[in-house]
Amino acid sequence: MRVAVLSPIAWRTPPRHYGPWEQVASLLAEGLVRRGFDVTLFATGDSVTSARLVSVCPRGYEEDKTLIPKVWEALHIAALFERAHEFDLIHNHFDFLPLTYLCATKTPVLTTIHGFSSEGILPVYRAYNGRAHYVSISNADRREGLDYLATVYHGIDLGQFTFRQAHGGYLLFFGRIHHDKGARECIEAASRAGMKLVMAGIVQDREYFERHVKPHVDGRRVVFVGSADPRTRDELLGKAYALLHPINFDEPFGLSVVEAMACGTPVIAFNRGSMPEIVRHGVTGFLVRDVDAMVDAVPRVRDLDRAQARRWVEERFSAERMVDDYARLYELIVSRGR
Repeated sequence: MRVAVLSPIAWRTPPRHYGPWEQVASLLAEGLVRRGFDVTLFATGDSVTSARLVSVCPRGYEEDKTLIPKVWEALHIAALFERAHEFDLIHNHFDFLPLTYLCATKTPVLTTIHGFSSEGILPVYRAYNGRAHYVSISNADRREGLDYLATVYHGIDLGQFTFRQAHGGYLLFFGRIHHDKGARECIEAASRAGMKLVMAGIVQDREYFERHVKPHVDGRRVVFVGSADPRTRDELLGKAYALLHPINFDEPFGLSVVEAMACGTPVIAFNRGSMPEIVRHGVTGFLVRDVDAMVDAVPRVRDLDRAQARRWVEERFSAERMVDDYARLYELIVSRGR
C-alpha cells in the first residue's frame, strides 16, 4: 500500500527536542516502513526518515524565524495534494487545513485530530465530516457531531526510555511553559511538599514565564533547564521522584505522562481531559482535583511499584501498537474505496 504521511513543519521530523505531532508522525512512518508499506513522508527538508522524504520547507519555522508559517504551510500541503493520485491513502497529521483540499482528490484522507486549539476550528471539521475519516487520540477529546473511525492512543519508542527501579530525588515539570500546563501550580505544589522541582520545556508564553516562573528559579529549589533533547529527556524523566501534571485545560493526550511512566516514574495529574485514560489511579500515579490534593499525594508515591508503570505503558502505549492500529484502519478505508 502506498501511504503519504503529512507531518507538520513547525519542527523537524522527528523533533530535536519539542514537537509532539512531528514525533508521532515520525514513529508512524518508521513503523509502517518496517511493515512493508510504501511510505512517503512530507516534512521539513532536514527531517530524518527511512521513508521517501518530500520537502518544500527547508527547516521548521519555529527553528528558523525567517520562514513565514502560512507561506510554507500552504506550499507544504499543496505539494502533497498535487501528487495525491500517487497514493492509496493520505494520513494527515497537519490539523484542519488539509481538509479543504479534499475535493481536489479521490484519494482517501485519514486525519488524526491531535486536539482542538480552540472551539473556533470546529466548523472546518464539521464541514468535511462524512467526507474525511477522523481518528481521535483519546475518547475525552471527541466532539459531538463528528464521526470517528476509532480512537488511537499515541505510542512511544520504548527503547528511548530507560526503566529505573529506584525513586528519584526531585519532582519534575515537563512540558510547555504556559498556563495550560500548570507551571505555576507545579512550583506551588513542590514548595509545599518540601521537594526540589526541575522544570523542562519550551517557553511558549514569555509573559507567563517572566511573571510566574522566573522569580522562583534559584538553581537550588527550582531549576529550569529549558527544552530537552531525547537523551536529556530520558535522564530527567527516569531520575524523577514523580512527574507533576497540574493541567488547566482538558488535555487531549499528554505524551510526557506516558514517557514518564515508561521510565517507571509515577505521575500526579489533575483529573481532567484524557488523564483518566492514561494514568491508572493508585497504580501508575494519582489523579487529583487540585494543588492541595497533589501535595497530599506526593508522599504516597513511595508506595507505588515503578515496574507497574512501565508494564502499563508496554501494554497500552507502544509505538508498535499504534502502528498496528493505524495499519488496520488503512486496510479498512482502502477496502471500502474499492
